[in-house]
Amino acid sequence: NTSTYDVPVGAVIVYKDKIIGQGYNMRESLKDPTAHAEMIAIREASQYLGGWRLVDCTLYVTLEPCAMCAGAIVNARIPRLVIGAWDPRFGCCGSAEDLTRNPKFNHRVELVFGIMEAECKALLQDFFKNIRKKGKNDEIY
Repeated sequence: NTSTYDVPVGAVIVYKDKIIGQGYNMRESLKDPTAHAEMIAIREASQYLGGWRLVDCTLYVTLEPCAMCAGAIVNARIPRLVIGAWDPRFGCCGSAEDLTRNPKFNHRVELVFGIMEAECKALLQDFFKNIRKKGKNDEIY
């Protein structure tokens, strides 16, 4: 959404073949640094299940989660994470860092990369190309 400058990242959480949480990045529109797609989806899924442990769920996300979101995934005990595109600058599931498989933590996440990777990359590339055309600086990400 280039009108609000929210980076187009989406996430869904699936439990027993049903979507129980979904979110998209709303950091700019809500002026909330925690309003990432994954955080919104985790909150919604937790409300649906009535607890914070999402042990039988899979999280699908278009872009590799950042440190905050990777930490929330570990804390929510989500066992499986399916990621569309790598984020070499800020990704914390294997790119810049790997918080999801750290042996020091009490939970590790199974990672699946590259699902619809080309489409996820294209979505982000188009967004940033349009932002550059509008003249918005690099501070949005």
